[in-house]
Parts: sequence; structure tokens; C-alpha cells
Amino acid sequence: MLKIYICPECGWLRTVSRRKDVECHRCGNAVMELTKLDYETYAGMSEQERTDYVQSWRYIHAKNHSQKSKMDD
Repeated sequence: MLKIYICPECGWLRTVSRRKDVECHRCGNAVMELTKLDYETYAGMSEQERTDYVQSWRYIHAKNHSQKSKMDD
């Protein structure tokens, strides 16, 4: 089963089949995060839809990350 990972640093999407430790080949980030996209949905998306998904994902996760940082202070 193919899985879609996203780089939280640069937003690059990567498709992998078996690996769990996935690194970004675009920016070199050592840890990518698993998305909720299934491969069939991803494959049917246009380039614009993928770009929109990445922007939304990064916005939501940056917001959550900043809230966690504030709670740690």
C-alpha cells in the first residue's frame, strides 16, 4: 500500500510503499510526516489541488506547533 508523506519544512510530498522513516530529498529534512491522503485520492489530484493541500496542511500544523510551544513556556 502506497503512503503519502509531507515534509513539514518545505511541503514536498513523497510517495513510499514500505518505509516508515522517510526523509525529504528536496530540503534534507530527516523526518517527514504521514498525511491522511490515500494514494488513489492523491493520484487524482491536479497540481493546483496538491499545492492547496500542502498550503493547508502547513498552515494547520504550524498553528498547532505554535500553540504547543506556548503551552510549554
